[in-house]
Amino acid sequence: MSERIQSENARLHALQPKPIRMSGQTRANWLIDVAVFLGGILAALSGVYFLFLPSAGYQGGRNPMYGVTILFSRETWSSLHTWTGVAMILAVAIHFSIHGQWVKRMSRRTVDALRPGGRTLSRGALVNVAVDAAIAISFLLCAGSGIYFLFAPAGGFQGGTNPGWDPNVLFSRTTWDMLHTWSGVTLIVAAVTHFAIHWRWVTNVTARFFLSLKPQPEAKLALATGQAE
Repeated sequence: MSERIQSENARLHALQPKPIRMSGQTRANWLIDVAVFLGGILAALSGVYFLFLPSAGYQGGRNPMYGVTILFSRETWSSLHTWTGVAMILAVAIHFSIHGQWVKRMSRRTVDALRPGGRTLSRGALVNVAVDAAIAISFLLCAGSGIYFLFAPAGGFQGGTNPGWDPNVLFSRTTWDMLHTWSGVTLIVAAVTHFAIHWRWVTNVTARFFLSLKPQPEAKLALATGQAE
């Protein structure tokens, strides 16, 4: 009887799919990437809102969009853009602190590939480097200009009664605005391209993340074995 039970247990074990596990580091990386993704989506959507509705105020009747509400008020869109942008900056800072060594290695490989006689990179690797470089540069410009607007006084020019409206830190407020707008557009395009290139990896890791949270086959087998005995 004991041999028959052991044989049956062995057969059941062979039929069970392999348990899906994920290391704590990979799980943490996935959660950080999700934070970056969600912050980027919300910041991008609110940024698109301001891209097509750049001006507020009645403007003496010259603003046909005055008083138009799209889902939320303009103030809500502004708060959403500001604080999701801050959250994204923090998540990206954590992301780079974790993957700093990888960034250094890839930077050295890229510099070496650009030198005469250096090691060559594959076409796919070159595309990845170019897209990642576009993301990094546009993110730094967008985040830096965003921090400027976070601390620069708001409220508009107000006919000259708001003297701190344009503190002229390095550039004029208009230049900071253009820098923030178009670096943000570039970042969105580069991020979408990056996401499309790595779509299969993203879906595979995401599926593994959620499958690893489910009760594993080994636990079910142990429970069934205990009941049989």
